[in-house]
Amino acid sequence: MSMSTQSLLIFLLIGLVAGFLASLVVGGGGLIRCLLSGIIGAFVGGFLFNALGISLGIENALVVQIIHATVGAIVVVLIARAIA
Repeated sequence: MSMSTQSLLIFLLIGLVAGFLASLVVGGGGLIRCLLSGIIGAFVGGFLFNALGISLGIENALVVQIIHATVGAIVVVLIARAIA
């Protein structure tokens, strides 16, 4: 497995976990919906945490990425519900 394939699979797995956690918080369902909200949430969460200068103080990069993506996915789902 090449590094780019491995990176893509890890990114998708983080998105899936984040989408699942966000669906537990705000409700929702479906594998594809969790994956999409998690992937979009990863970008939104990373942007928000960097823009606001929030540092979690956690050394494990994977956990930090999951937290960022989960918060971003929650924001994405809430904004989508507000628009719809």
